[in-house]
Amino acid sequence: MSMGGGNPQMQELAQQLEEIEEQQAAIEDEIERLQTEKQDINEAIEAIGEIESGSTVQVPVGGDAYIRAEIQDIDEVVVSLGGGYAAEREQDGAIDTLETKQETLDERIEELQSDIAELESESEKLEERAQQMQAQQMQQMQQQQQDE
Repeated sequence: MSMGGGNPQMQELAQQLEEIEEQQAAIEDEIERLQTEKQDINEAIEAIGEIESGSTVQVPVGGDAYIRAEIQDIDEVVVSLGGGYAAEREQDGAIDTLETKQETLDERIEELQSDIAELESESEKLEERAQQMQAQQMQQMQQQQQDE
């Protein structure tokens, strides 16, 4: 919808709508990042569940390079706890820790989706107001033309 013209109220509405769109885009990016993190955790859960002591795995060492390593004891899994901390867990404990992280991510994603819904509602209200203002302007212009 074109909301230009010299009307300062219309320009303000246009600016508010643009800010809402930017906020929505930022939230959508965050949701995408969290979903990627959730997928990574899911892959880790699957791998930890399938790996057995004595298995050979490829371990990333950075720069897209990997080395082969043998799992000596699957009950010695180091899991990040957040905030730069990690803890050694046995196999099932590591999976539980990762599933808890997934639940936390799910909750955060739901919060962000709720935020998007609120922004969409606010955006719809602003667009409605802008349409009403445009209709009023058109009526005023038509009235002025009839008066001439």
